[in-house]
Amino acid sequence: MRIGLVIYGSLKTLSGGYLYDRKLVEYLQAQGDEVEILSLPWRSYPRHLLDNLSSPWLDRLAQARLDVLLQDELNHPSLFRLNRSLRPRVAYPILSIVHHLRCQEQSTPPMRLLYRVVEWRYLASVDGFIFNSRATRRSVEGLLQGPREGVVAHPGGNRLGPALDEEAIRIRAQRRGPLRLVFIGNLIPRKGLGGLLTALAALRDEPWELAVVGSREVDPGYAAAMQRRIATLGLEARVQLVGPRSDAELAHRLRESDLLAMPFAYEGFGIVYLEAAAYGLPALASSAGGAHEIVSHDETGYLLEPGDIPRLAGILRHLIADRSTLLRLSLAARRRFAEFPTWEQTASRIRSFLSMVVPHASQTQGHRILVPPQ
Repeated sequence: MRIGLVIYGSLKTLSGGYLYDRKLVEYLQAQGDEVEILSLPWRSYPRHLLDNLSSPWLDRLAQARLDVLLQDELNHPSLFRLNRSLRPRVAYPILSIVHHLRCQEQSTPPMRLLYRVVEWRYLASVDGFIFNSRATRRSVEGLLQGPREGVVAHPGGNRLGPALDEEAIRIRAQRRGPLRLVFIGNLIPRKGLGGLLTALAALRDEPWELAVVGSREVDPGYAAAMQRRIATLGLEARVQLVGPRSDAELAHRLRESDLLAMPFAYEGFGIVYLEAAAYGLPALASSAGGAHEIVSHDETGYLLEPGDIPRLAGILRHLIADRSTLLRLSLAARRRFAEFPTWEQTASRIRSFLSMVVPHASQTQGHRILVPPQ
């Protein structure tokens, strides 16, 4: 197959969504498919809206020799109107890879309305979807007010190498010393680091330490604000901003940690929860979004309502004091990991979906197609 993929910037960008896209591209190429990356430079949201008026951008997509065009939904502001101009000029179907919806992130009411309108127009302009979770599918179908054609392909969690065995997890959970927390994500508002810091500040009398693994370059203003908050709360000695890390370094960090702490991060799925579960780390996760597909409350971690800092502080205090609960959650998290597909299985599922779409599309000569639901 000849497959196009629309993204912003580089496929090597460090984020869960780009990891998903990257793993898919690697698999497709290994199967002998040709994949053409169609990239736009990163710009502000308003400037991306102007991409819809770009004749060179439209011509580039129209002239691509493809069997199917994939578009990362992150690119919706650059495509919401352009797709309608593109459709009469091409025979290939357009599918969107949806990780989560921008309009469900925290923002001001006027901006949320703008995101909602633009995102709705974009989602209505494509022929089908690749969803990273059932929760993401529900979000899309809720916005479009009806079922849509597509496939749910959960991310894999095996990127970092072999999972930790249960005996090693038992030994780690019973060791003495502070509760070792790890937060894995770029320093951006959607990840909710600020709320976690506030809860930890209420536990100054308890033994804990936190490592924050992620880039400060995506939103430098927010990252600087988090550094100031750490200083203001007097947590400099206990909170490390370690920056991005290689896969090997991240695997080592997960082996040595006790708990993944991302209680207020909104995620369409949350690959990091699955990768942490491979190392027996229970997760503090948000009840909003798709984390509940991995994290079961009081079984493989805890799900918290957005902003419930007192509840978070209480859970942390309990886990610091009761390592038997930590062990129970850790073993359950490791077993939950085993229930999910590998990256190879995920990408194979997507490729099967594409193989079904492409022959059907060749018979429709560019008209809107209907793909059997998955």
